[in-house]
Amino acid sequence: MQAIRTYYNFVSVDDDRYRIGGELRQVLLSARELDVGQLPTRSFVNEHLTYTHGLGLTLGPSNQVTAEGLPVLWVKDLPPASSIGIKVTRPEIYFGEIAGDFILAPSRQREFDYPAGEGDSAVYSAYKGRDGVSAGSFIVRLLFAMRFQSLNILLSSDLTPDTKVIFHRNVRERAMLALPFLRFDNDPYMVVTDSGRLKWILDAYTSTDRYPYSQHLGDGTNYLRNSVKVVIDAYDGDVTAYLADPGDPMIRTLAKIYPGLLHPLGEMPADLRAHLRYPGDLFNAQTVLYATFHMTDPETFYHKEDQWQVPRSRGESEREGFMRHMVMRLPGEKEPEYILMRPFTPRQKDNLAAWIVARNDGANLGKLVAYRFPRQSLVFGPMQIVNQIDQNTDVSRQVTLWDQRGSQVIRGELLVIPIEGSLLYVQPLYLRAEGGKIPELKRVVVAYGSRVAMEETLEGALKKLFGDGAVVPASSSSSSPEEAESNAPSDLAREAAQHYDRARAAQRADDWTTYGSEMQRLGDVLKRMNAARPKPAVPRK
Repeated sequence: MQAIRTYYNFVSVDDDRYRIGGELRQVLLSARELDVGQLPTRSFVNEHLTYTHGLGLTLGPSNQVTAEGLPVLWVKDLPPASSIGIKVTRPEIYFGEIAGDFILAPSRQREFDYPAGEGDSAVYSAYKGRDGVSAGSFIVRLLFAMRFQSLNILLSSDLTPDTKVIFHRNVRERAMLALPFLRFDNDPYMVVTDSGRLKWILDAYTSTDRYPYSQHLGDGTNYLRNSVKVVIDAYDGDVTAYLADPGDPMIRTLAKIYPGLLHPLGEMPADLRAHLRYPGDLFNAQTVLYATFHMTDPETFYHKEDQWQVPRSRGESEREGFMRHMVMRLPGEKEPEYILMRPFTPRQKDNLAAWIVARNDGANLGKLVAYRFPRQSLVFGPMQIVNQIDQNTDVSRQVTLWDQRGSQVIRGELLVIPIEGSLLYVQPLYLRAEGGKIPELKRVVVAYGSRVAMEETLEGALKKLFGDGAVVPASSSSSSPEEAESNAPSDLAREAAQHYDRARAAQRADDWTTYGSEMQRLGDVLKRMNAARPKPAVPRK
């Protein structure tokens, strides 16, 4: 939807959180990068002088779609236009995940910014950043012509005394060259600062394979700590490394070898610190090992009696399996927060055994929490829920109908959401026409216990699940008839719908205060609806 031109590309979509209207909102965002391999005409001028950078990003909420089932976009188009408080003032992306080859800028050739108006008109710019090596002298051009095997660097008449050679523009490659003694996470992610600049954040590790009495990973590593956070400016290419774990003896030693290279984490600007996270590669390695090493009883450990595994799921590798970012309120906490979670099942079984959370916000950044379910109780796991969904007649009928009409049904990620000691499973269903590229959200499936509901929206599925046929517990001797009547499922469903409608109206009017209060009231009603049903076993921390 937002590529606009064939030479723009979105490499990956990242989860993040921003405080919008005073509320912590989970968003999806992706940088619009330039892919020179997709240029209609490949030439020295096009690849190295004119088409030099990507532009802006696309950003939207993770839990909203349009009436057509397409994503709601808060930041979109060229130049980037924002409908919320997030503004992009420096949208040019000279350094990114796919920026690879060298460029020469500024030069006598104008740099393409973005298409504008009718026909083939466009907006152009010139690079004014700090990065690059001056190509003003003959000897420098000669050396770079030899380095990049490009005689045009030496002979081109488009270069000026102000022209710079800009290279090593891939952010992971750039970080590894600047800090070769560190390992880097596979998922750099972009952040929009309060001033509107685009920055890349990379998680870096100290590691070794020589730590005594420690379990080895598949590549031999047995010591891995996220000791450094690296920030790279998407326009200037500045690389700044921050010391995130001063308790790591390896990074303390390296800091003494290279004094001044690592800045204290307290020096990182607050608008960047708000977007730090627990790195996915580290969380994956730790949780896979914890599946065995959570057993502390020697006999249990020897027999591997309580070993866990990553839940099985269709279409997901073990590395990807059920690692989900969410904004939610953890059990026992007062405020919602941004977390990374992963559930586990017993080895070779499908029922749920535990779920592990990595916390990301404020003073809790870097803390892990494990919640275990009682071993003597059955709590449905993801694969069992998927089977229940497939066996539901409404779901099966609709999926079969769609698949017969030249379209493809795409199953979204199955979300495992802990709510008040129970588990709610949510899975979106998308439909993509044959030959089409853009899928649309058509249904949302919600499962709770042994019940499954499917509707066009999450709110509709929740209302159907809890409002139809919910069991109301018998009133105790201390409960009045009025109190019992107030908990009737139909009344609660109507009340939930009213709060939801008011919240949506406030959202359309940009009244975020009312939106927040109505969503809080909706959450209270859902808790009361949840209390009206028998609960599965409660996890213990």
